[in-house]
Amino acid sequence: MRVLLTGAFGNVGSHTWPQLIERGHRVRCLDRPSPANRRAARRLPGPAEMCWADITDAGAVAGAMDGIDSVVHLAAMIPPEADEWPERARAVNVDGTTNVIAACRSQARSPRLLFASTLDVHGNTLDRPPPRRVEDPMVATNPYTEHKILCERLVRESGLDWAVFRLADVPVLGLRAPHPIMFEIGLRNRIEAIHADDVGLAIVNALETPQVWGRVLFVGGGRSCQLTYGEYLNRMLAAMGLKPLPERAFSDAAYCTDWLDTTESAALLGYQRHTFDDIAAAVAASLGWRRPLAALFAPLARRLMLRLSPYR
Repeated sequence: MRVLLTGAFGNVGSHTWPQLIERGHRVRCLDRPSPANRRAARRLPGPAEMCWADITDAGAVAGAMDGIDSVVHLAAMIPPEADEWPERARAVNVDGTTNVIAACRSQARSPRLLFASTLDVHGNTLDRPPPRRVEDPMVATNPYTEHKILCERLVRESGLDWAVFRLADVPVLGLRAPHPIMFEIGLRNRIEAIHADDVGLAIVNALETPQVWGRVLFVGGGRSCQLTYGEYLNRMLAAMGLKPLPERAFSDAAYCTDWLDTTESAALLGYQRHTFDDIAAAVAASLGWRRPLAALFAPLARRLMLRLSPYR
């Protein structure tokens, strides 16, 4: 099968294309020609075509669609960047998805379209018992969720063979720069994570599973990946050699995360292989030779992180 993967070198895409290639699919990667993306392309484990373009370039997207059987549309601008540059985010998220749909429909034989959405589209649900189900109401709480809700509708009304995956939180399996948004989430909020390799496996299996098409499915890590935000954050900090941050540094606000009912997707796609312990271990392993230094600089890193909080 010939597969076009947009956002191929993002967090999810970089864990998807290796599994597509391993499964024997012919992969065409569409992403921006940044230095980091070009370095990632050189690490491809097998033959793949490169299409260096921005998803907002309708002509480039149309050109990338020639001969494609299935499209996995991952390209998106997410928070906090989507909150800071909402106009650019809308161009990437909404206009980019519009370009993908138009390019699919322009083909003599339209490819199938798998669209990556988010659990966040259900809004702040801390006051309701978990888990969330895909038929629950959708409520936009920021530009990103507004875009995803709109894009889901565009996909469903496209006339294409489609599937929508609402993804749980997909942690980067490595170090990330801290951002003030981390303090805006109340520690009591429920959050479900999923290992990035498991998302990639769900996507690859979906391309070979007729029952997912025309469906909206949650894709999350399952019970072993369901935590409070406080537990999630403290375990990720521990993986990086850092002590917990004081509760007073955090807002007590509800946030648009929750635990998910993934019974159906797990049965169809068999992708839930990793626990949250595995995610934390992967983050810890990413430190490599720097791990002894992490302990040495941990107090300084903790102080710098706390400076980002408006609540402490």
